[in-house]
Amino acid sequence: MSELAITVIGRDRPGIVADVAEVLARLGANLTDSTMTRLRGHFAMTLICVGPAAADVEAALAPLAADGQLLATVRAVAPDGAAAPTGEPYVLAVHGADRMGIVAAMTRVLTDAGGNVTDLSTRLTGSLYVVVAEVDLPPGTFDEVAGRLALAAAELGVGVSLRPADTDLL
Repeated sequence: MSELAITVIGRDRPGIVADVAEVLARLGANLTDSTMTRLRGHFAMTLICVGPAAADVEAALAPLAADGQLLATVRAVAPDGAAAPTGEPYVLAVHGADRMGIVAAMTRVLTDAGGNVTDLSTRLTGSLYVVVAEVDLPPGTFDEVAGRLALAAAELGVGVSLRPADTDLL
């Protein structure tokens, strides 16, 4: 059994998720982690599955990409194993007028504090830019990180909040 990282990107259309999931199911691949979204009319999916060899999955997905509308990539990856959480979970939210550097500045604060972004989503609606991220922070760093985020947000002219994640929902 191989552990595989698979990406599928292209112009959105109904049925992409079903098509990919059916191919994987027919091959006996167990989909363990995935994220799928639509980005301004484009579909993007990344998933991890356990199953057949990468070459077999590539061959089975090839017909879905034959018309050039989708690009599917398959890569064998090393199993992650059962790693213990390395930090405390928080939710970061940033909102304000769209400008370059918002994600870079906020994630740099987290990284410099030893934090890790575990999920991040951005959305531009008109001139409003919104970032929502799940992050792990080293124990005892919340106050310092929240303060540094507030300073970075003030420099960018955006609002920011950092709150403990409700682990029952994650």
